[in-house]
Amino acid sequence: MAYETILYDIVDDVAVIKMNQPQTLNAMTMKMGEELLDAVSRAAKDARAMLVGSVGRGFCSGANLADGGIDLTDPNRDMGGNLDGIFNPIIYQMRAAEIPVVTAVKGPAAGVGCGIALAGDMIVAGENAIFFQAFSKVGLAPDGGSSYLLVKAIGRPRAMEMMLLGPKLKASQALEWGMINRVVADDEVDDRALDLAKELARGPRSLGIIKRVAWAALDVSFETALSNERVAQREAGRTDDFSEGVAAFRDKRPAQFKGR
Repeated sequence: MAYETILYDIVDDVAVIKMNQPQTLNAMTMKMGEELLDAVSRAAKDARAMLVGSVGRGFCSGANLADGGIDLTDPNRDMGGNLDGIFNPIIYQMRAAEIPVVTAVKGPAAGVGCGIALAGDMIVAGENAIFFQAFSKVGLAPDGGSSYLLVKAIGRPRAMEMMLLGPKLKASQALEWGMINRVVADDEVDDRALDLAKELARGPRSLGIIKRVAWAALDVSFETALSNERVAQREAGRTDDFSEGVAAFRDKRPAQFKGR
């Protein structure tokens, strides 16, 4: 697929994906959603880590309601129709990818953009980043996985406040609540997020396995989590990177992982 609304590049084994409609603060359109889904799916095959960010001063200002295609005279209109084929798969592919995903958040991450930001395995935000559940402001309900991601990250009461009242949560508060990993200067977001993604890309194959069991643990019993760990350990122990890790430990040298 040729991309018109996003950028895609491979930098040191990191697939760097950037939403590229800065004039609208990267408001999400159907076209951008289709391209983002293709890029996220492609990245899992092309690289050892993924970075999802943006061009300009905004991460994603939510769905572009001025994009057309909304018939307010139709009582049977389905504003969730596009979730099944495009936007839900984006979130799912970010979670299911067997490589670590870093999101780099500058400015507003609103609506579906908030969901995409929070779907990262690690989230780096600028000092002036804002996480905004804008749905209640226009009479809609949360999407982009936000209801799940918020409740799991910050608990039901805080998540309810964000979804029902729609406050604009600053990066410093998001960090204090445990919603994101790091806050950096606005002009350093892209570089610091890429540094983190590069570090992850140099890691062993087991990083993808760690990611899998960690996400799964959100939804399973303690007994199932223990079982998942047992299966994961068997899989990790059979990788080339484990052999290299043990050899490096014995030789007292840094391990050189290949992602295999």
